[in-house]
Amino acid sequence: MFAQNLIDYGRKPNVIRDLSAYAGARKAQIGPENVFDFSIGSPNVPPPPEVHAAMLDLLQHADPVAIHSYTPAPGLMSLRQTIAASINRRFGDHVDASGIFVTAGASGAIAMALKGLTQPGDEVIIFTPHYMEYLIYVEAYGAKAVIVKSLPDTFQLDLPAFEAALTEKTRVVILNSPNNPSGVIYTRETIQGLTDAMKAAEAKFGHPIYLLSDEPYRELAYDGVEVPYLMDFYDDTLVCYSYSKTLSIPGERMGYLAICRRCAAYEDVVDVCSGAARALGHICTSNLYQRVIERCVDVVADVDYYKRNRDVLVKGLEDLGFTCVHPDGAFYLFMKSPWPDSMAFCEKAKEYELMLVPGHDFGVPEYLRVSYCVDHETIVRSLPAFARLAQACGVSKV
Repeated sequence: MFAQNLIDYGRKPNVIRDLSAYAGARKAQIGPENVFDFSIGSPNVPPPPEVHAAMLDLLQHADPVAIHSYTPAPGLMSLRQTIAASINRRFGDHVDASGIFVTAGASGAIAMALKGLTQPGDEVIIFTPHYMEYLIYVEAYGAKAVIVKSLPDTFQLDLPAFEAALTEKTRVVILNSPNNPSGVIYTRETIQGLTDAMKAAEAKFGHPIYLLSDEPYRELAYDGVEVPYLMDFYDDTLVCYSYSKTLSIPGERMGYLAICRRCAAYEDVVDVCSGAARALGHICTSNLYQRVIERCVDVVADVDYYKRNRDVLVKGLEDLGFTCVHPDGAFYLFMKSPWPDSMAFCEKAKEYELMLVPGHDFGVPEYLRVSYCVDHETIVRSLPAFARLAQACGVSKV
């Protein structure tokens, strides 16, 4: 009677949401100051003042009918032109407004692109560690997810393993940098190797292989580390972007899909993504917030706040003897579990009111994610709890 795969998706636990709900219950029971919730990646830095200033100005001075009416399905043309101009100014001459779709965050862009670009039986390559929802996006449309493990410890891409995974059925490769959950930024050399292999595969198999770049954390990079722009390396690229982290407005669900104007079958790709958006009902995002984004397209929230959190957390955990992957971006720390099974370790951590996400659904069960987009004092106050956890688990420096 119903699609079994959709029933399964609906019933499958979301470990992050479940842990966040558990943390909320514990805060109500023992006080929020006694719970160290590192579960969910929701920015705690306030939006830049330009965001609220733009909203207030629109609400006070713009035509009240105009700012609450439907927009064209792919978004206001003025916003699409503004986004295209920003991309071309910052990264090179890559896009036209015709290839910009305003979406419900990067997730909406990914879902739209995968629906349009894949058919049942196609293969989509995903690297570990990966955002857990990728598998649902891919499999829901009848495609097959091909998981390629990244290099241990650094989590840079294993290029020989990637080349071996490319087949005639490969249709899309998903890349997420800065990465959720590791915070790793793929180097220019890694990106060059990846795209060289994709160009060779396109020539060998005689059809385009599209690179889907998931970039909600692009602006969250620290210490001057470069985040290479993939359209600089590969024409058959689509960028999925979100303003959730850039502007600290995750609940407003604003992002875009940008299609490189030089990609193979450009007009067909634009039309198939437009058709996918129509089929999925992913049209006409918030009119008001489209206008806000248009005014704030190059504004960024306070990234230094997250860097400060990162530095204190990494040093504190490493001083205790934990092993961490050094995060150059995003606001996540990937920590190696002292036990082979991170799920068991994360359950133990709950005894100390530490809410940590096991790595199983990210494809790396021996690691766990610590989301440090929290109040700085939460990190400082959590370190004694981490010390007690380290002692209980036999971590060497304690």
